Amino acid sequence: MNRHRFDRLDASRHSPRGGARSVLGSRTVAGQVLFLQVVVAVLLIAAAVIALVLQARHDSEQEAQNRSLATAASFAHAPGIVAALRSPDPTAALQPLMDSAGRESGVDFITVMAPDGTRYADTDPGLVGKVSEGVERAAAGEAFTEIFKGAPSDAARAVVPVTAPDGSVIGLVGAGVQIENVGNAVDRQLPMLLASAAAALALATGSAALVSRRLRRQTHGIGPAEMTRMYEHHDAVLHAVREGVLIVGGDHRLMLANDEARRLLELPPDADGRPVDELGLGAAIADLLVSDRAVTDEVQLAGDRLLAVSTRPTAPYGGSSGNVATLRDTTELRALAGTAEVARERLKILYEAGVRIGTTLDVVRTAEELSRVAVPRFADFVTVELPEAVLQGDEPSPAPMAMRRAALSGIRADHPFQPVGDVIHFVAHVTPMAAAMAGGHAVLEADLTVADAWRAQDEQGADDALAYGVHSLITAPLPGSGGVLGMVNFWRSARPDPFEEEDLSFAEELAARAAVAIDNARRFTREHRMAETLQRSLLPHVLPSQGALDIAYRYLPARARVGGDWFDVIPLPGARVALVVGDVVGHGLHAAATMGRLRTAVHNFSTLDLPPDELLTRLDELVSRIDQDEPVDDGEGTTGATCLYAIYDPVSGLCSMATAGHLAPALVRPDGSVQFIEVPVAPPLGLGGLPTEATEVHLPEGSRLVLYTDGLVEHRSRDIDAGLEALRAVLSDHADRPPEDICEAVVSTMLPMARRDDIALLVARTRLLDPERVATWDVPRDPAAVAPVRNACSRRLQEWGLDDVGFTTELVLSELITNAIRYGSEPIHVRLLYERALVCEVSDGSSTSPHLRRAATTDEGGRGLFLVSQLASRWGTRYTPTGKVIWTEQSLTDGHLPQELLLGP
Repeated sequence: MNRHRFDRLDASRHSPRGGARSVLGSRTVAGQVLFLQVVVAVLLIAAAVIALVLQARHDSEQEAQNRSLATAASFAHAPGIVAALRSPDPTAALQPLMDSAGRESGVDFITVMAPDGTRYADTDPGLVGKVSEGVERAAAGEAFTEIFKGAPSDAARAVVPVTAPDGSVIGLVGAGVQIENVGNAVDRQLPMLLASAAAALALATGSAALVSRRLRRQTHGIGPAEMTRMYEHHDAVLHAVREGVLIVGGDHRLMLANDEARRLLELPPDADGRPVDELGLGAAIADLLVSDRAVTDEVQLAGDRLLAVSTRPTAPYGGSSGNVATLRDTTELRALAGTAEVARERLKILYEAGVRIGTTLDVVRTAEELSRVAVPRFADFVTVELPEAVLQGDEPSPAPMAMRRAALSGIRADHPFQPVGDVIHFVAHVTPMAAAMAGGHAVLEADLTVADAWRAQDEQGADDALAYGVHSLITAPLPGSGGVLGMVNFWRSARPDPFEEEDLSFAEELAARAAVAIDNARRFTREHRMAETLQRSLLPHVLPSQGALDIAYRYLPARARVGGDWFDVIPLPGARVALVVGDVVGHGLHAAATMGRLRTAVHNFSTLDLPPDELLTRLDELVSRIDQDEPVDDGEGTTGATCLYAIYDPVSGLCSMATAGHLAPALVRPDGSVQFIEVPVAPPLGLGGLPTEATEVHLPEGSRLVLYTDGLVEHRSRDIDAGLEALRAVLSDHADRPPEDICEAVVSTMLPMARRDDIALLVARTRLLDPERVATWDVPRDPAAVAPVRNACSRRLQEWGLDDVGFTTELVLSELITNAIRYGSEPIHVRLLYERALVCEVSDGSSTSPHLRRAATTDEGGRGLFLVSQLASRWGTRYTPTGKVIWTEQSLTDGHLPQELLLGP
């Protein structure tokens, strides 16, 4: 019990108010004893008083019944009573006798009744003639007494029969005392009983107070709960506390010693009460226990133990003078401290492993992090071997026979182990590595100098390691879901102490944590490789042949996860070229697959020769339909993809472009100025709601059109505005360079250190088609105009040196011009373009599209387009704001007619 508790109890004991409150509240043991004694005395005295009152009342009632019986019997046997009852008027004979008889007998009433209970005479004349109840027994000849409850009043009465000489009952005599008169007699005795009870209560309270006072001195005024806790604490100190406690009295005798003190000092069983110097203790510690010095953690030798002893005086906390001493075994504490320090260091290594291992999703980097985290606090050298399949991201085999050394770390740069990159073959099945892989648990070789099984793998390498000083090994497998992900080996050379059995669990825990990170990196490697393979297979491998633009490009996938950036170059009819660049939000396989779908859709839509705004509108509808029909569980829908589509015409130098949420392209003019083309902004694909608008820009010959994705200009350390300005500066510095050099300069200057997003860059230098290679004619809507135009075209082909295709071209033009005149509307134009192929275009003001069909032998028409399709390499229809254009392309390497056309059916 602490000092504050004793101070509180002592103050409560000496304060009258506090004492009264303690007694009334029964908070102390003495107060509760006094209260219980007083309660018991009150209950006993009350019971005695009640018993006496009840007994007195019973005795009074019994006496009243006896007196009533005697009076009734005397009256019933009185001389003349029989004659009076047999007289003609019993009431006149008996009533005068009632008053004197009642007064002389000491009863409250006397009545004479007929056998049926009718009153002949009564001390109360008003009752004469009335019938008395409950007299049947007396009428039958039996005298009785009873406590009667009824009219005219409750009473203790007796009824006696009056018999004639022949024994018959001729009347009844009743006498009694009223109950209230009996109670009055008891009440007269009650004051004496109460006085006696009060005297007894005073004597009991006084004796209880004396006992309570003595008990309070003995218990120091504490309460029952505190006394219980005191004894519980006493037992805890004696038996449960793992620190020795001794109490020595002022007479230098041992008053108390707990179990731990007895163990530490090896005290005899009968040590309590004996002088300290007789307990067999050392002189130094015995003198300290009986001295008045107060010390803290003074080290004393007790047998073979080093004890930290602390002493304090017991007074005034424990009454009389003496000392209390506490003992701690510093020998065991030092051993425990060493064990705890080792455990704390292991936990710290495991914590650092969770933080330092797996910072990247690279398998080799993760293995290197594992090798570094255990050096030098657990091992002097750590080697990590991984199967080739794990390094490539594939599932590991159940029991790989060869692994590649992926990481090696140690306390020194020189080492006797095979270098990183070497393949280690597991040819021996008795080595610790093979045992670890087979059993799935870490294996210990505490002393490698005598480990013959370890030498079986590589005897020369083992000799080199032993010569270097390597002497102890723990090898642990890296467990994976599909098999062993690899092995980690912990070696000791400079540290003299070998590995122990306790180190196995730590090595397994460290390997298990690292295996999770390696498996995650392996899965990511597989996914990244698949996504990158898919993405590269979907991107253009070789740019198509065309003469309108000189094009260079760069595509750089993200280092972490492949994204959905793409670009494309699509030749269009009429020597035009479409440039496409897009970006799909997200990374991984889903983004790569979505990119492939969008690129394919753009290719398909471009075959319709749609203007940029209409093509992006259809692409937006396609994306919306994909998101509705194919919801993605992980939330990575197609919505959020962006696209820029531009069409360049080398004849006019015009470039028409539209964007769906993508960044505007940069234009480098021949004079070196750089501007970002203002393209009307539209939402990304899949959002819809707003129309897509196109803009048209004239590009002088030699201009550079730069298309890019946001990964080039925006990343964590640079916002998009700063990135655009940096791009402007790079393009200005290299404005006169070829597209390939511009790509190299942009990438080398603007590529971020940590590339978290894909980068697509497309640089196109414009060319213009020589006007001498373009020929146009206006055609009146008259069938007679076909021949002059056909002849003019033939002359122009001769000027271009294309006589070989002249005949074929005349046939094609004749059919196209005839169809335009017959089915189309004005204005009708014819244009020849001499580029890599010969392009023939016939335009008219009608939007009606011709369709290819096979004509029957009886049909008069329908063979024109079939003939055109056979003569031309390609043909198609392109719609314009004023009508349509039917175009054909003819290869310049083959001018012969198809044989089936020359021979006929």
